[in-house]
Amino acid sequence: MKAAVSWEEIKKRVYDKEEVENFDAKLDLICSVIEARTEKGLSQKELEEKSGVKQPIIARLEKGRTSTQIDTILKILGALGKTLKVVDIRKDKHA
Repeated sequence: MKAAVSWEEIKKRVYDKEEVENFDAKLDLICSVIEARTEKGLSQKELEEKSGVKQPIIARLEKGRTSTQIDTILKILGALGKTLKVVDIRKDKHA
């Protein structure tokens, strides 16, 4: 029986390093939005009311099914009391 291949191994085989870093960064952002929203006890509809971003857009962002504009992300994060921070990837990976 053949051993299962991990997601990390699949990423290495299919994607180049830059694609993996971009994918991981997008996944981190999505997870952070979901975590912040659930920590505040907000539904996507309630986040729509606070941010002015329509619930279907929030849902697509959380499912990773869209390339959301930065202005939209900032509206959502602002409503959650969060913002983006630019960090050096090399330093962040070793922190």
